[in-house]
Amino acid sequence: MIFRLACGDVMPGCAASFENTDKSLLLEEVARHAAADHGITEITPEVLAAVDGKIVQAPA
Repeated sequence: MIFRLACGDVMPGCAASFENTDKSLLLEEVARHAAADHGITEITPEVLAAVDGKIVQAPA
């Protein structure tokens, strides 16, 4: 299974996209991007829910 996220689905206008076979690693990469590019340094339950709701799963 491949997990994919287009940041623009959460933060309109952002062209970054991520994919990984490990959802936890995907979320770590997204968190680093959120801090570096969007200034989001605290991942609240609401932020996590917004991101998790936009992650798409596809067959490997």
